[in-house]
Amino acid sequence: MTRILFIGDIVGRPGRKIVKTVLSELMKTEAVDLVVANGENAAGGFGLSLEVTRELLFSGIDVITLGNHTWDNRDIYNVLDQEPRVVRPANYPDGTPGAGSYLAISAKGEPVGVINLLGQVFLEALQSPFQIADELVSELSKETKIILVDIHAEATSEKMALGWYLDGRVSAVLGTHTHIETADERVLPQGTAYITDVGMTGPINSVLGVDSELVLKKFLTKRPVKFEVAGGPIVLHGVVLEISATGLATSIKRVKRELE
Repeated sequence: MTRILFIGDIVGRPGRKIVKTVLSELMKTEAVDLVVANGENAAGGFGLSLEVTRELLFSGIDVITLGNHTWDNRDIYNVLDQEPRVVRPANYPDGTPGAGSYLAISAKGEPVGVINLLGQVFLEALQSPFQIADELVSELSKETKIILVDIHAEATSEKMALGWYLDGRVSAVLGTHTHIETADERVLPQGTAYITDVGMTGPINSVLGVDSELVLKKFLTKRPVKFEVAGGPIVLHGVVLEISATGLATSIKRVKRELE
C-alpha cells in the first residue's frame, strides 16, 4: 500500500510557513510515502520563483504542480529549466517550457506519475484536458500503475467529468484552483479517488488567501485593486490517498492543520 499526501493550493508566505511547520509531523502521523502540492500561488500569492521552489522542496514536498498563474512570476522560466519536479499544466501548446507530467519515486521506491492539467471552462482556452490526459496516462502507464492527476479548473462539472472519464485508469483525480475545500471525497466505482477541490493552504481570515478588505474594495468600487496575501491564522488543507498495488485507490481522506 502506498500513502500519498496531496496539499491544496499553497498561498504566499503564510502557506509556506504552515507547510514548513506541520509537514514533518503530518507525514509521520499519516505514514506518508510521497508528498505532492499545488504551488502556483506560493510566491507572493501569484506564481512561483526558484527560491520559493527550493524552500518548498526542502520542506519535504516531492512534486509541485501549477495552474493558471504559472507565468505570473518571471522567474518561472528558471524554475522549469532547473527543476523537473515542478510540473506545469500539460495542455499548453507544444514548445512551452517545462513538462506537464513527472515520474516521482516514493519513499518505498515505487514510481508515481503526476499529471497537471488546466480546465477550459471560464479559463484560458487551451488543448482539451481530456485528450491530453489520454495521451499522458497512456505514456505513464508504461512506467507505473500509480498516477495522480491535478485538474486545476474553475468549473466543478469539468472536474467531476474528468474524474468519471479517468475512473479506473488513474489512481486519483484531485481538483485545485478554487481554494474552497469540498466535502465530496470518494473512491469512484472503478477505483479512482476523487475530490472536486482539495482546498487552500494559506490565511484563514481571507478571501481565497487575499486580504478581505482589498477584495471588498474591488467588488464595491469595480476599480483595479492590487491584491495582497492576508495575515493571521493559517490553515493547511490536503488529502491522504491509499493506493493498492494495482494502482487503484482504496481510500481518500481529508486532512487539516491550523496554525495561529
